Amino acid sequence: MSKKVLLIVGDYVEDYEAMVPFQAMGSVGIQVDAIAPDRKKGEAIPTAVHDFIGDQTYTELRGHNFVINKDFDAVNPEEYDGLYIAGGRSAEYIRLNKRILEITQHFFKNEKPVAAICHGIQVLTAANVLKGRTLTAYVAVGPDIELAGGTWQDIPADKAIVDGNLVTSPAWPGHQEILKEFYKLLGITIQF
Repeated sequence: MSKKVLLIVGDYVEDYEAMVPFQAMGSVGIQVDAIAPDRKKGEAIPTAVHDFIGDQTYTELRGHNFVINKDFDAVNPEEYDGLYIAGGRSAEYIRLNKRILEITQHFFKNEKPVAAICHGIQVLTAANVLKGRTLTAYVAVGPDIELAGGTWQDIPADKAIVDGNLVTSPAWPGHQEILKEFYKLLGITIQF
């Protein structure tokens, strides 16, 4: 039986953090439903490309259009084996959506696999699901994790941390690690 994962995004999600997991999970047979608040299947959201060019923080450029493939209002979290929360600027405002928080809380309450990357962890802090958890995020989100009762770890951007049903990575260079660990949490073994 194929696994089914819910991918949460929003306007100006980080381009790689939406596109890469969506395509990578699909390539191994996972059904990925991408949702964004107030969006319907077939609508596109804008993405943003983040990069470091020598400033104190990242720069943001307009990315691609990312097409939503599931109506937000039609989502039933009971139907999904796992949750993946993409990062980027979208996380700071989608975490204000009550339904996003309820969906996120469902996965923690039922101990289903959850992956969150970069600023996507802001959704977890707002959902109040981090007490006693050890995780990582983009460095600017570290204080939010601590305030939410979690323990933030500053790790290289190409790494990931697993704590129970939760896997996190600081940024898009960590795709290989976060996806590898997320597949394990989903019970997927890939052999070549």
